[in-house]
Amino acid sequence: MRAAPAILAMLLLPLPAAAAERLPDYDREVRPVLEKHCFKCHSAESAKGGLRLDERPRMLRGGDSGAPAVVPGSSHKSHLIDVVTADDDDVDKMPPKGDRLKVEEVALLRKWIDTGAHGAAADSASVTAPETVAPGRPITDEDRAFWSFVPPRASEPPAIQNTSWPRTRIDQFLLSRMESANLAPSPEAPRETLIRRVTFDLTGLPPIPDDVRAFVADASPDACDKLVDRLLASPAYGQRMASLWLPLARYAEDQAHQVGSDTKLFYPNAYKYRDWVVTAFNRDLPYDRFVAYQIAADQVPGAAREDLAALGFLGLGPKYYNRGRLDVMADEWEDRVDTVTRTTMGLTVACARCHDHKFDPISAADYHAIAGVFASTRMVNKTPAGVVSKDAKAEEVPADALHVVEDGAPQDLNLFVRGNVERKGPIVPRGFLSILPSNDSVGQTFLSAQTDPFGNPFSRDPKGERQATPQASAQASIANKPLVTLDPFARGSGRRALAAAIASPANPLTARVMVNRVWAQFFGQHLVNTPSNFGHSGQPPSHQALLDDLAVRFVQQGWSIKTLAREIVTSAAYRQSSLHDATKAAIDPANERLWRMNRRRLTVEQWRDSLLFVSNELNRAGGKSIDPEKPDEKRRTLYSRISRLSLNAMLMQFDYPDANVHAERRATTVTPGQKLTALNGPFALARAKAFAARIELDVPDGIPGLQTWRVRRAYEVLFGRRPTERELAAGLAYLDHPADPAGLTRWERYAQALMTTNEAMYVD
Repeated sequence: MRAAPAILAMLLLPLPAAAAERLPDYDREVRPVLEKHCFKCHSAESAKGGLRLDERPRMLRGGDSGAPAVVPGSSHKSHLIDVVTADDDDVDKMPPKGDRLKVEEVALLRKWIDTGAHGAAADSASVTAPETVAPGRPITDEDRAFWSFVPPRASEPPAIQNTSWPRTRIDQFLLSRMESANLAPSPEAPRETLIRRVTFDLTGLPPIPDDVRAFVADASPDACDKLVDRLLASPAYGQRMASLWLPLARYAEDQAHQVGSDTKLFYPNAYKYRDWVVTAFNRDLPYDRFVAYQIAADQVPGAAREDLAALGFLGLGPKYYNRGRLDVMADEWEDRVDTVTRTTMGLTVACARCHDHKFDPISAADYHAIAGVFASTRMVNKTPAGVVSKDAKAEEVPADALHVVEDGAPQDLNLFVRGNVERKGPIVPRGFLSILPSNDSVGQTFLSAQTDPFGNPFSRDPKGERQATPQASAQASIANKPLVTLDPFARGSGRRALAAAIASPANPLTARVMVNRVWAQFFGQHLVNTPSNFGHSGQPPSHQALLDDLAVRFVQQGWSIKTLAREIVTSAAYRQSSLHDATKAAIDPANERLWRMNRRRLTVEQWRDSLLFVSNELNRAGGKSIDPEKPDEKRRTLYSRISRLSLNAMLMQFDYPDANVHAERRATTVTPGQKLTALNGPFALARAKAFAARIELDVPDGIPGLQTWRVRRAYEVLFGRRPTERELAAGLAYLDHPADPAGLTRWERYAQALMTTNEAMYVD
């Protein structure tokens, strides 16, 4: 205990100044407060009352009143503190309108002034002069040799031993990999299984019993081809494929934030973009056009007036409050860069916002070159008459308005050093990724339009002519070519050039990425298992020769997604049984070589739609959004309202992705809540009643063996097959019990039980 007084004395000693009080950081803490509340009126843009608060000398000098705004070391003598703490009745209170400074913000300013007001810019030169930054690392031969940056090549299918099995080129590539591991493909799935599989995969719906019987009975060699062609021609095909695309595009109808009843940043007509996507898939719009229209439909030749809805890909992006602030807009630009590049090219370009990419040959300058395109673009609500509004409340928005983008004032961004908008590096001209080709003869067709879909001529930006580098000038002189070149990214915002660069057949990524996504739609696993990351930190392809062969032929066949889908689902690999084989699984437990088909759980869209379909209630119309949980809402689940603020509980329960970000794939969870929703949810109970009524109508009273025929009919409608003897006996035994005291008939309970089985929730 004798040491206690000494310890107490030590604790009472004054702390060193550095430990006692941390100096406020001007760039990180103080300047954002001044920018938020003061810079609108007191900076280089507008020096009201002769006062500027963005430079230290002008702070100290003050404005026209003569009182210094800031007196370093004395907050009580600083006029800035007087006006931000003035009463509401005081004419000198600042800001004069809008939100007053928070208590903690005032305290921060006091502390900053009392500790010397350090960190503010010394003069205008220090504010405007760009910082010197190290140049981005050069692109090396090793970078260009990375598999995804090398143009894909078609190749002859490899030699195989079992020459009788393949039906398409796909099968030859896959069989070669199987045989190299001493594996053989699985037997073909039963015909009832195959038609159920392909119908769900191409339309998102189960087959009807008549189609199952006809397909099983059709022994012609082209029976499967005829079935596939019929399904591809169905309007339901576009609805199914839209379910693949919309989460990639982070489709949503609101924002992740809402203050009170303020809906000015919401999208009441977002469904028009969704309908466009469905129609585009149904008309088999070539994928290069599909991509280009979503970036620059107002500027791409061939786009019709109705294709302007495609601009919802960008026009429905997240918006944030305080959109006038540079740092806020920079966050919005990051979303556009991230969504566009990951969705179309499988590259994580947004990782280069603050520094050169840690893994891929993408520099911070590359990021800012693309971000500049979106900085030169504005989000608007536009009607066919051309009426434009920016941030109207959801209820000023006209019924015929589209939420789209259009060119704003063209601007090249400074490189924001380490992502800080206040630390400006050199100006980066708008452009494309250095590692990829940005200009080619085919891509130039996208740049040749003279008018937009409204017939208006495109403006010619004088910045479009830029002096070539000295080296290029010398080469041009030798070749007797003009010394001035036209930069396509300097025409307007640069969206047209960006669309051309992404959708170009010279781009080694675009076709590969979409082929990979479509492949997984049908096989349940990707050829590249990181579908939105084809870079060094992603996974390499499991079958690169096959991926490249498909990508090359995808382009050669006119970027037709229907043609690609047809080849995949008519392959022998797709027709395989999904039955497990322990011997083969010991060799390839993950089924990477696809020696069997993968069993897949239905998406929430497929599951909910199938309940409506088998109960004869499905409404296939598009249009405005629905609440999918309402028992009386019978339109397809695709048309559910998608919220960034609060995703519908049913959709969330069954793994619909978060709409705040690009979603490269869907999780597949198995939770008690899913089964409880299927058993007890009002929507599911209503479908069980309707399904029971449908079966009773299909097999009316008075038929001998009534219950037997009804059980068989239920299995045909729901599963596309006849029940086994054991299943039939179990069903009849259940139906022989008295009515349910809870109010459901025995048949309704039986229908509910069938609709919640694994077989009803999986495709085999």
